[in-house]
Amino acid sequence: MASQPIYQFYAELDDYSPKIWRRFQVMNNISMARLGYIVMTMFEMQASHLFCFEVPLGQNYYRHMKDQLSESELNDLIFFRNKNEVKRFEVQNEMTAAFENEDALNAATEKLPHIIAWVGDELTLQYDYGDGWVVKLVLEQIIEDKELPGKELPRVLDGEGYGIIEDCGGTRGLEELTRAFKKRAGKKYEHYRQWLGVDDMDLDAFNLDDINFRLKKVPRIYADAFEHGLEPTKQSMDLLTRQYLNK
Repeated sequence: MASQPIYQFYAELDDYSPKIWRRFQVMNNISMARLGYIVMTMFEMQASHLFCFEVPLGQNYYRHMKDQLSESELNDLIFFRNKNEVKRFEVQNEMTAAFENEDALNAATEKLPHIIAWVGDELTLQYDYGDGWVVKLVLEQIIEDKELPGKELPRVLDGEGYGIIEDCGGTRGLEELTRAFKKRAGKKYEHYRQWLGVDDMDLDAFNLDDINFRLKKVPRIYADAFEHGLEPTKQSMDLLTRQYLNK
């Protein structure tokens, strides 16, 4: 039974066209890190790079209070609280030591409802600081549904687009790769075909059933890697590389 409130988010890959997006639900009592593993799974991020969340706490707070206070009360509030306050959350481990941010909070211990509490709250996930992937999230609904089995969460409700391709150079590289596979000819196509080891790739594809299947299994593998430094087992690697589709 879903004894905790359910958070429904809309998530979209930033700076990319056509849109790659997901609408999904999670239990609200999860950690910020687990939310990150869920988002990475949905957008085909393979947890081979660092990630963090940035949350505009000040803007979220003022958005929530704007409809509840008079203009003078809101101005008084601005005087006492920083409207531009942004907090960073990352999984703190040996990998992040070289990128140490004294102001960052540990995503593995910070719980989601302490950070995101109101409909309309926003946050961004940043992944692979070299390629610079950014996923923007907004909390759409807070739902009470005690009839929904907890094992059904997390779950994706809808979406479009396949996701990212690791190490392709960010959104501009993904656009180039997409054009090459649609053309299926030329030097760039041959380069990507050989690099990825596939002759065809539909980056507009969205398989709801497959994503929901992976959401029940992949985030745990990512938690083991980021929080405990564990290498994936062969069984985990077979899951990550979708060997189950070949059976």
